[in-house]
Amino acid sequence: MSKHWTLDDIDWQAFEPAKVDSALLAIIKTAAIVEANAADYVTYLLNVFEGDEAFCAVVHQWGEEEKQHGAALARWAELADPDFSFDESFKRVTEDGYQLPLEVTESVRGSRQGELLSRCLVESSTTSFYTAITDAAEEPVLRDIAKRIAADEVRHYGLFRRHLERYEADEEKLSILKRIRVVLGRIGEADDDEFAFAYYATNIAGRQDVSYDQEECAAAYHRHALGLYARNHLELGGKMILRAFGLKPDRVLAKTLLPVMWLAFRRHRSQFDKAA
Repeated sequence: MSKHWTLDDIDWQAFEPAKVDSALLAIIKTAAIVEANAADYVTYLLNVFEGDEAFCAVVHQWGEEEKQHGAALARWAELADPDFSFDESFKRVTEDGYQLPLEVTESVRGSRQGELLSRCLVESSTTSFYTAITDAAEEPVLRDIAKRIAADEVRHYGLFRRHLERYEADEEKLSILKRIRVVLGRIGEADDDEFAFAYYATNIAGRQDVSYDQEECAAAYHRHALGLYARNHLELGGKMILRAFGLKPDRVLAKTLLPVMWLAFRRHRSQFDKAA
């Protein structure tokens, strides 16, 4: 296995403050918190997959790399905004923000297959997200960080997908209906408190005398984040989702679904634009 990159591999001296985009900075601050909070996800996944030593080893490595993503994004955000304190923001989140159900021993998706499918969906979306950031960023250090993270997310997707296929080979495969429920359930969680509160903790709290409003903070975050996407970014993640779902992207059905995904995405994004 090749050596994973570290923060020392990034040329921080190449940072160009004049090329920092304020809207993109707000998204990076939020993403830094979500990535750094990987320890809770590690605890949750280890509980759900207790006894599966092969997968638990993957979870530990995945968690370390996710925390490194958070550290890299946090360092960049503090360069871009010297008044920003990642540690203070992270403390707000850990004390008052979104909490995972760490006490559970079974997947909230209903099965281990469902959990692995959900993880594939997450890695698909983060791959497209960081690819969109790479293309949108003019600041060279952020572009380098986002490109590295996007490559990691592709590899993480592959890890989760291989273990999903292992479970599908050993057990009865989830029905199409159950897989659709997992997909719809995970999509529905995109508007939950995790990103909204992280946006509040990093961009609003401590600077304005404004209490947390989940709906407004979620709308502000998604308005900025979804605005990064072009069609090719969405289709990149969409093809990964289809593969995890058991469909080949070059088949007729998949080719039909991808344009539908893009239309649905544009409609969803327009709702936040109208709200603004």
